[in-house]
Amino acid sequence: MTNPVLVEVTRGPAVESRHRGAIAVVDAAGVRRAAIGDVDAPIFPRSAVKALQALPLVESGAADRYGFGNAELALACASHNGEPRHVEVATRMLAAAGRGEADLACGPQWPLHRESANDLICAGKEPTALHNNCSGKHAGFIATACHLGIDPAGYVGPDHPVQREVTAVLAATTGVDLGPDVRGVDGCSIPAYAIPLERLAHAFARFITGEGLSPERARAAARLRAACTAEPFLVAGTGRYCTDALTRFGDRLFLKVGGEGVFCAAFPELGLGATLKCDDGQTRAATAIMSAVIASYIPDETPMQGPIPTTPVLNRNGHKVGEIRVVSDIIENLRDR
Repeated sequence: MTNPVLVEVTRGPAVESRHRGAIAVVDAAGVRRAAIGDVDAPIFPRSAVKALQALPLVESGAADRYGFGNAELALACASHNGEPRHVEVATRMLAAAGRGEADLACGPQWPLHRESANDLICAGKEPTALHNNCSGKHAGFIATACHLGIDPAGYVGPDHPVQREVTAVLAATTGVDLGPDVRGVDGCSIPAYAIPLERLAHAFARFITGEGLSPERARAAARLRAACTAEPFLVAGTGRYCTDALTRFGDRLFLKVGGEGVFCAAFPELGLGATLKCDDGQTRAATAIMSAVIASYIPDETPMQGPIPTTPVLNRNGHKVGEIRVVSDIIENLRDR
C-alpha cells in the first residue's frame, strides 16, 4: 500500500516537494477512529515512546526512593536540547542513585540548542553524554537498576534486566510481541522495536486514560503525564515544538516527537491516542501533520499553524518564497472520522 501525500512544499505557485505518510487515531478500547495510509505497517517510534519506557522507573519505586519530582520525570521522557537546566537535572538524577556521567551509555552529543553548543565551544569544552538528548531517559534506566540492586553496567543491551522490563512494558501496552525479528538499535544505543502505528495509538490512548492498565501502571502513567505537563521545557527545550505544544494546550494534550518523522500523541478529554509517520523521515512534514491532528481534535482552539497548518519557506533574506502545507483533504478526513 502506498501512503498518500500528506504535506506539500511549494515554491512560488508550484509544488516543489511532497511528503507521504500515515496517521492512526485509536480509542482506549482499541477502536480505530481514523486511519490514513497504512497504519498496520510496523514503524520504529524511536523517542516518541519515551513516556512508556519510563513507566518502570515509577512502577519499580525508584522514582520515589530517589526523590524524583516533576522535573526528573519529565526529563526521563524527554528528547532535550542539552541546555544547562537539562544537564543539571540529568546530573541530579544520577547523583541521587550514587552514579555519574561516566555511567551513561548514550554517547556524547552536541546540544541541539545552538546557544548552548556555542557556549561549550567558546569555553573550549567538548559535549558529554549529559548533553545527549536522551540523557534523562538513560539516567532513569540507571536509577531503576540501582534501586533494584542490579548492576547498571550494560543497561542498554536487550538482555539486561532493565531493558527486558522496558520491552515487556512496550509489549504489554501495545499488545505486540516484541522479539529479535522486529528489533533494531536506537541512536542512543538502546533496543528499538518496530510497532504498527495503530498499536502505538492504542498504547497512548491507554496511557492517557489508564483503561486496560493495572492500577499501579495507570497511576505511573498519570504521574508521568502530569510531570510533562508541569515541566514542558524539560521535555524538549527552547524553540521546540513539543515544549510549545505542551505549554499551550496543557492537560488537553500529551505528545512526543520521535526520530525519522514520528509523533505519538494523546487527547485526554477524548480518550484518544494518535500516531503518525512521515515516510521520508522529515521532521518539517511530521510537525505540520501533527498540527493538523491537533487542529482536528482540539477544534475550539486556534491551530498551532493556522486553519490549514502551514509554515513559510523563507529565503536567505527572510522573505517568504513558499510554504509547507498539509493537504486539505487530510484535515477533512480526520474531522469526518
